[in-house]
Amino acid sequence: MPSTAIQSMNYDPATRTLSVWFVPSGNRYDYDDVPPQTYAAFRKASSKGRFFNAFIRDRYRYHLVEQSRSG
Repeated sequence: MPSTAIQSMNYDPATRTLSVWFVPSGNRYDYDDVPPQTYAAFRKASSKGRFFNAFIRDRYRYHLVEQSRSG
């Protein structure tokens, strides 16, 4: 089921960086030092937005990487 909050995500296990693209902005944020098991649980979560808010938001350092040009 598509998420209404999370457009897509990617994970780099070498750097433990989680990249998240958000709806509706399309902005990409990178979250630092995210454990691989957190990413695996995020991928499997039935509600990506709920999981993100409970287990990632405000728990990991992050920065805006890519701001969508639409809008």
